[in-house]
Amino acid sequence: MKSIRSVYKIGNGPSSSHTVGPYNAARIFRSRFPDADRFEVTLFGSLAHTGEGHSTKKAILSAMPGADVLFDKETKDLPHPNTMLFRAFRGNEAIGEKRILSVGGGSIRIENEESDEESEVYPEKNFSQMLDCCRSRRITLAEFISLREGAGLRDYLREIWHAMEDEVERGLRAEGILPGGLNITRKARSLYSKRCYNESSDIAMNRVIASYAFAACEENAAENVVVTAPTCGGCGVIPAVLYYMAHDRGYPEEEILDALSVAGLIGNVIRTNASISGAECGCQAEVGSACSMAAGALAALYRLSLDQTEYAAEVAMEHNLGLTCDPVHGLVQIPCIERNAVAAMRAVSSVNLSRFLAETRKISFDDIVDTMYRTGKDMNEKYRETSHGGLAVMYAEKEKSGMRE
Repeated sequence: MKSIRSVYKIGNGPSSSHTVGPYNAARIFRSRFPDADRFEVTLFGSLAHTGEGHSTKKAILSAMPGADVLFDKETKDLPHPNTMLFRAFRGNEAIGEKRILSVGGGSIRIENEESDEESEVYPEKNFSQMLDCCRSRRITLAEFISLREGAGLRDYLREIWHAMEDEVERGLRAEGILPGGLNITRKARSLYSKRCYNESSDIAMNRVIASYAFAACEENAAENVVVTAPTCGGCGVIPAVLYYMAHDRGYPEEEILDALSVAGLIGNVIRTNASISGAECGCQAEVGSACSMAAGALAALYRLSLDQTEYAAEVAMEHNLGLTCDPVHGLVQIPCIERNAVAAMRAVSSVNLSRFLAETRKISFDDIVDTMYRTGKDMNEKYRETSHGGLAVMYAEKEKSGMRE
């Protein structure tokens, strides 16, 4: 299994698969052909169907100015729903081409090549094996991660955490309309400041956590810098929960970093044994994964047992199974922003359940990861980040009939 560094990346929104991955692919391909005077990039699958709303062309052109970017919405026989074909030319002569896959969370895979990101760090293949190692050594998951990853991980997680804090704080300060044409007003700042009459502590906590999720996701929708956690589409869940624990509950940074490492491990298990790509498995792979990761992070902060941590992560994913990826206008706004806020609150509920029910569980985390992957593969393509089904179609139909202002 790869390093958890592959789960957390810093980059511009709105979509890790559609902006961060394509940008990196374009940058790498261009560097290989410095003598080329023209580049052509063909986008297939989900990249073709939602690439305009997800700013894929803009991301590629920022790394490869002047390139011809083509959208192929017809080709079906693809190695991955997010497939790109890069071609380099000198004059009329093609001097090189490569298929590159954007496999989720900003990670790319160049066909027939291995990258540094592909190097193995964990000999364990799944979460059960990791828990067995922890039990045999009598160590926590955070200690296990440190053992496998080495000392350099701490500084990397610190950089990631500070970027998460920054995206939440920027989002809380910002006002105005999000780009893309839906005329969505930023809500994080007003949600944070609103108080209900006689508001209970539980309601206040949920409102504040939701406002942090809105803040991060609105920054993502505005194409500003965010952290994939594990993707840009699910970037609001973990920052919301951990920002609340750090800034409202007073947990020290070192404990937040431990929690962030546990969340990364859970995301890494999902990434390795299933998928974190909405184009491959729907939003259950993005927001569902983020919900599991956040639940694991909270369990680490609360110093829950290994069994309780596993149960929290399993419950969080189980109740996101079948979640579709159906972004309106191909933008990461409706239903994505609210969905992150709901998932952040669901992560809290999953941890609360795990305190009392972990000993009664029948389903392992590995079982639920496998189930999510199978569910995603069974899911109709129109519900996997193509904007051909669900809310995207309903909204478009009403818009066409004049029922939308």
